[in-house]
Amino acid sequence: MVYRPLRYEQMMKAAEGMDVRARRMFEGMAVYTGEKMFAYLADDEIGLKLSPNDREEALGLDGAELLKANPNGAPMKEYVRMPKEVLDDYDGFTAWVKRSAQYANGQCVH
Repeated sequence: MVYRPLRYEQMMKAAEGMDVRARRMFEGMAVYTGEKMFAYLADDEIGLKLSPNDREEALGLDGAELLKANPNGAPMKEYVRMPKEVLDDYDGFTAWVKRSAQYANGQCVH
């Protein structure tokens, strides 16, 4: 599985103004804020690392589920595969990205 350049561009635009960088990891792309990974891109999917409360809220969205880095692998317990409905909503997706980055940096506000 390889990440889609469109999703990479979307992720970087949503994280604009934050200290982020990305690097290849396994068969996808990991996105970091500082030294903390907070997002993972695989194929056409974006998974975000979320606090327990945010994760519960996100998993309540239609189509959301725990992210699998590869189809046969175990789920990444703190990462939620964001549904297409969220990915297609720029403002909504950006808000989730900020929540994820804050959580990864120990600045959880939810």
